[in-house]
Amino acid sequence: MKVIEGGINAPKGFEAAGVMAGIKYENRKDMAIVYSKEPCVVAGTFTSNIVKAAPVKWDMDIVENSPFAQAVIVNTGIANAGTGREGMECCEKTAEVAAKILGIPEKAVLIGSTGVIGAKLPMDRIEEGIKKLASAKSEDKEAGTDASKAIMTTDTVNKELAVSLEIKGVTVTLGAMSKGSGMIHPNMCTMLGYVTTDAKISKETLTGLLKEDVKDTYNMISVDGDTSTNDTLLVLANGLAGNEEIKEGTPEYEEFKEALHFINETQAKRLAGDGEGANALIECKVINADTKENAKKLAKSVICSSLTKAAVFGHDANWGRILCALGYSGAKFDPDNMELYYQGSSASMLIYKDGTGTDYSEEEASKLLSEKEVRFLVDVKLGNESATAWGCDLTYDYVKINADYRS
Repeated sequence: MKVIEGGINAPKGFEAAGVMAGIKYENRKDMAIVYSKEPCVVAGTFTSNIVKAAPVKWDMDIVENSPFAQAVIVNTGIANAGTGREGMECCEKTAEVAAKILGIPEKAVLIGSTGVIGAKLPMDRIEEGIKKLASAKSEDKEAGTDASKAIMTTDTVNKELAVSLEIKGVTVTLGAMSKGSGMIHPNMCTMLGYVTTDAKISKETLTGLLKEDVKDTYNMISVDGDTSTNDTLLVLANGLAGNEEIKEGTPEYEEFKEALHFINETQAKRLAGDGEGANALIECKVINADTKENAKKLAKSVICSSLTKAAVFGHDANWGRILCALGYSGAKFDPDNMELYYQGSSASMLIYKDGTGTDYSEEEASKLLSEKEVRFLVDVKLGNESATAWGCDLTYDYVKINADYRS
């Protein structure tokens, strides 16, 4: 597997575009399309929030009941959540217009929305945006980049990625784009994320892969502890690479699984590192836990701790906050038989061992906490299981951004 140039439209047969439709923002792209020249099998995972946006309900139905999907239409600025029956009618109209222009069934059109909850979509602008997207869609790399920028809200950078791998001599490609900066919490799945591939794979196999991989990638990130109403992750596969169908239990399956995991983990870390107002990505790795579940609980508890996040922002080596977060995680461990390390790009420092802090240098520890990627390693010495979670520091700007989000 290798990382290649491009994004969501890197695989064969996929096109993309991003355009300005004036949904909420001025002078910026705010609608995107992902389109496949051939029908795709589709797998998806969605928010566990009981309050689900209309496009989430629409996509859940498509993923569950439609024989295939062929296009995704995304708007930013307005979430189309908390909009009742009118919200579902907006999805129906969006699919109707897109289907007519693209020449595909309405039930082959997936929909994504992100932005302010409770606001109404301006359907006249949505319809004009779809027309622009249909005209602009392209296989060009720049078109994929435009699409990744068009789905941004408070993100500071667009997030796109593409990889290729050889499967029995056939080149298979995966592309991705995602957005998310606030309302990010590990509860499947706190963002909008899209993955495309030209691999030939069944819906059942793809669904199983995605749902298992999400547990160790997108469900292990948090920015602010808030699970969105619009969380959606979709994977579309059109089979145009021409490979033999990927089947579970084969070496090809493991190779594709590794590539999908790399895509999902990389994009998830990018979301965590680009949290609203954030200066640093925080990683917490727990090793030698008794169970995988407990390792996850411990790692998540640290990256979700507001006090720990604030300490990283202040470059304050206050290990007591990490110890405290581990202690209320719900996982059993012995604080008198564990180790905590701070890690940077070129150094690792033992901070806590067997019930007490070590004789470490506050100055050197503060330097480690000043890096763009801050890592905590926790060894609980109970077994052989491990887990990693990602978050970001908590800054003044997070409050500023969310205090006037609707303004």
